[in-house]
Order: sequence, then structure tokens, then C-alpha cells
Amino acid sequence: MVVTRNSLSLDLSRHLAGFLVAYQAADRQIAVGLSGGCDSVVLLHALSRLDPALRLSAIHVDHGLSPNAADWRVFCENFCKSLDIPLLVQSVTVNRKNGLGLEAAARQARYAVFRQSAADCLLLAQHRGDQAETVLFNLLRGSGVTGASGMPAERQLGALRLLRPLLPVSRADLLNYAQSHGLTWVDDESNADTALTRNFLRHEVLTVINQRFPAAESALAQAACNFSEAVGLLDELAAQDWLVAQDGETAQLTALRTLTSPRLKNLLRYRLRQLGWQVPVAARLDEFVRQLLIAAPGRHPELSLPDGRMQVAQRRLHWLPQK
Repeated sequence: MVVTRNSLSLDLSRHLAGFLVAYQAADRQIAVGLSGGCDSVVLLHALSRLDPALRLSAIHVDHGLSPNAADWRVFCENFCKSLDIPLLVQSVTVNRKNGLGLEAAARQARYAVFRQSAADCLLLAQHRGDQAETVLFNLLRGSGVTGASGMPAERQLGALRLLRPLLPVSRADLLNYAQSHGLTWVDDESNADTALTRNFLRHEVLTVINQRFPAAESALAQAACNFSEAVGLLDELAAQDWLVAQDGETAQLTALRTLTSPRLKNLLRYRLRQLGWQVPVAARLDEFVRQLLIAAPGRHPELSLPDGRMQVAQRRLHWLPQK
């Protein structure tokens, strides 16, 4: 099919308009995470062409990691000015010594800024290719069903709803949109650095896979959708188990011990996600569950996590946040 400028524009506009309606965001205050790269530029531009009543703003986070960061900031300021869209620019310091790795540490700093947004919804520009890379990365780390489901289209970030409307859209479609509308963008030189895991997967691994499986990106993204449905079912089961075991903000140990080990682990992961805590690696959770199931009355199993600790006391399991 030949894609003209008008049909391409109409397709993306229709998709975004439908997404905002489906996720009940059309009448909310919407912020867009704007890096200055092609994907976020296209997202903000396409949204700006929807309903004029849309309450739209942008957030640019300066990580201070590139010598070109100041130029990216100026680009985002000028781009938003051309669209008459308010822009918040926030500089952050990335903690390189927290053991997370540079990519994860930058993400942590960026999301800390997002949490402070006054908007109701934050829209990010991750697309189908990003989703495929995420699924592959998580599988190679040995992630479970949740990790294999990739990035969700919606999740809570504190009081903020984080939405990803471009997950079904390919990188090529976004590039076509940008070119058809004469858009310019900035290129982050770190995107070519294959020492970074995601870049290695994108430029080295997926390039080879696509030679044998041309539809690999679509297949991985579809797998993410399938796994996401499984996660939803597991969450429904965990919610039922929580209702049975719940005692205020704690869980009764006797009720927890009626569950099988896989079902108990599912409940604990569910509860940690509810609290916004980091879920531990499988080996640590396995050992904690083993202790929960066999601990004598005088024993008090405990699992320390970055966000707090899970601890048994008075025959109940407590979630105690870090002070």
C-alpha cells in the first residue's frame, strides 16, 4: 500500500485519539516525556494536532551524561515553543555507584522527575521495537511471566498514570511520520554504543535474528501481549488469595501456609507490586517462601529489600517500608 502524507498522518492521529479515549485520558492533563529523539518528537507533534482542547505539556530531563545535553535542551525548548506547548526542563545527577548500571540509574533519575509532575498522565514514546528489545532482554535475564510481558501500556507511577500509546507502532512508521511532516530531531550518540545492553540487542542480536525471522519484532511484541494476559489472570488469582489472607496491612501466616509454593510466590510478587516495591530475584524469593512454609512458631523469617522488608511477627507477615 502506498502511504501518503495525509493517510499516514490520519492513521497515527486516529490511533492516538482512540488510545486517549480507551484509557480515559482525553480530558486529563497530559505530559509527554520529550527527549528530543525522533520517537518523542513524533508523539508530541501528533498529539498537538489532535483536539485543541487537549491539555498538553512536555517534560525534558537533562541527565548530564552527554556533551550535547545543552543542545538537546535548546532543541526541546524551541520545538515546544513552535507548537505552543509548555515545557518543564529538569536537570538530574545520575548515581553511577548504586550498582544498577548506567542505563537503569539514568532511568531511576528520570522517573524520579516524572513522579513530581503535576499532570494526571505521562505519555512515553516507547514503540514496538522497544517492546521487542525489552521482552528479549528480560527473557535473557531469566525473568518470569511479568518480565516476559514487557512494558505495560499503563501503570501507576505514584499518583501519576504512565501511558505508552506507541507500543503497537513500528520504528519505521514513526520515522515515516517524521519525514512526511518535515520534523527534525536530535540523535543521542550513546544509541550507537553497543557496550550498552539494549543497543547490543538492537544492533547486533536482533539484526541477526531478523535475517532468519523477518517478523521477529512483531512476534516478540505479540508474545508480550500474550504474557500480559497471563499476568492479568495471575493477578486476579493473587487478589483472591490476598482477600483470604489479609489482616489489615498484614497477612495471616496460617492462611499463607494453605497455598502452594508457586501460588504463595505469586501472591508476594503481587503484593510487592501493589506497594511499588522492587520484586526480588527468584532465588531470594524462593528461599523466603521456603522459610515461611516451614518456620517453627518461634522463628521470624525476614527478607530485606531496597524499599523495606517483609517480616513475620505475631503469626502475621508484615511489609515494613524503609524509614
